[in-house]
Amino acid sequence: MLPPTETRSPITAYTHNTAGTGCTIFRLTDAPARKDTPLIYATSDLHGYPLDSFLRFLEQVHFSEEDTLYILGDVIDRNGDGGIAMLRWMMRQPNVEFILGNHEAMLLSCSFLFDEVTEENIDRLTDTQFRLFLQWAGNGCQVTIDSLRKLQKENPSEMNDLLDYLRDAPLFATVTAGENDYILVHAGLGNFSPEKKLSEYDPSELYWHRPDPDETYFPDVMTILGHTPTGYFFGESGKMYQTDTWACIDTGAGGGGSPMLLRLDDMQPFYTE
Repeated sequence: MLPPTETRSPITAYTHNTAGTGCTIFRLTDAPARKDTPLIYATSDLHGYPLDSFLRFLEQVHFSEEDTLYILGDVIDRNGDGGIAMLRWMMRQPNVEFILGNHEAMLLSCSFLFDEVTEENIDRLTDTQFRLFLQWAGNGCQVTIDSLRKLQKENPSEMNDLLDYLRDAPLFATVTAGENDYILVHAGLGNFSPEKKLSEYDPSELYWHRPDPDETYFPDVMTILGHTPTGYFFGESGKMYQTDTWACIDTGAGGGGSPMLLRLDDMQPFYTE
C-alpha cells in the first residue's frame, strides 16, 4: 500500500512551490516488440546527455506517445549544452513527467542571475546569493548558464517558460504500474519514517539525500531514485542497483557514461550498447 494518507491512483504528483544489484541486464538487442498496453518508464540524472542520442534510445525500446516517461531530476549541468535542449523538448511532451532534482533546485535558487546575466551582475550579489552561486558553480553549472544566456538573448519568452516549468516541477510522484506501487523521487527519502507523509518531507531530504546500501523504506512500495551514481557508494557502475525497498537508476551519465531506462510495469532495465 502507499504511504500514510496518500491515495492510490495511476499517476499522482505533488508540486514544489519554489523550486545488492539483483537485476537482469537487458540490452536493447533483447527489446521485445511493441505491446498495445501503455507502459511507464523512468530515467534519471541525464546531466546534458545529447538529446538526439536519448531520442534514439527511446525509439529502440519502442517508447510511444501512449507510454509515459518520468525523468527523476538532474537533467541539467556538467555536459554538452547543460541539458537545455532536453528541457525544451520535455516541456513540449504531454507524456513526459519531470521530478525536480538538486541541480534544478540550485538553478532556481540562482534565478536572480538571469535578471541581467553580466559579469557586473556577479559583483552585485548579496552574501547569500554569492553562497548559492558558489554552490551551483561547484556542481558543473557553467555549460547550463552559457546555454541559458543564449536562450535568454534569442527567445526570452521561452526562457521564462523554462524557469516556470522548473518551478512547477513536483518533488516526487506516486505511480501504480503492473499492479505494483512506486514512489518516484530524485535522491531518496532522507530521515525516513513510515508514519511520515511524503508531503511532509523537507525538499532537501528528497533531492540531496544519499541512502546507505542497507537503508530501507516502505516494504510494499518500491522507491525509484537517482542522484547517487551506481558504483559510487553501492552497486556496479553503469548498472541499476536494487534492494528490497528501493532501486537507484543513476548510471553515471553525469560522469560521461550513459543513462538507463527502467520499465516500471515489470522492473525491466534497459541499457544502451
